[in-house]
Amino acid sequence: MINLSRRNAIKYGGGFLGTGLAATVLGSNLVKPEPVAAQNPIIAQNKDITPDQALRKLMEGNKRFVEQKRQTPNQTRERLVEVSESQAPFASILGCADSRVPAEIVFDQGLGDLFVCRIAGNIAIAEEVGSLEFGSMVLGSKVLMVLGHSRCGAVEATIKGGRFPGQIGTLIDDIQVGVERAQQQSGTNKLEMAIQANVIHQVELLNQSVVLGDLIDKNQLKIVGGYYDLETGEVTLLT
Repeated sequence: MINLSRRNAIKYGGGFLGTGLAATVLGSNLVKPEPVAAQNPIIAQNKDITPDQALRKLMEGNKRFVEQKRQTPNQTRERLVEVSESQAPFASILGCADSRVPAEIVFDQGLGDLFVCRIAGNIAIAEEVGSLEFGSMVLGSKVLMVLGHSRCGAVEATIKGGRFPGQIGTLIDDIQVGVERAQQQSGTNKLEMAIQANVIHQVELLNQSVVLGDLIDKNQLKIVGGYYDLETGEVTLLT
């Protein structure tokens, strides 16, 4: 029996998911792109959007949030019913579990717009990568953003080191690379540098996915890194 570590699962899992999941999903009744698109305007309207357009739509939503001009789109009772049968999120977010960074609010989006995975430190562990592969390959998300944020507690804990109770320590190894990169850079605010370096590292890990890489090669997906400022609400692109 092959024993893969969590990190190796990310590296090699793309191949397994790319073949196994694709065969299962595309060979089942779970997804029927053409018939559903014809019946549901939610899927139809996002079918032809490009990754660049999806990213622009995401950033325009954040601009509205920062300027306090939120439109709160797709949050009506009608929308609730509309997406109850199917979904076609135009963007995916790998974000931190921090309660101050709710993706739908900071990007001014609504029901069915974003496919969101949240975990402390916004780390691309195997389970998160698999979910994001599903969101992109099956649901059709066109842009995937790794979203870090200022004063991230998970990154700060990694910098401080030490022993952690329960399962908290399992997060540290996945953040350590970004912390070490930041320590080699010049600058005074090592925490914020490490947060941003961690985002870039997680983007690199996602780019190793065979499934996501195939979509990128076909110009059907873009992976980017973002940094959210807790004080201003603004998202800055890092990659």
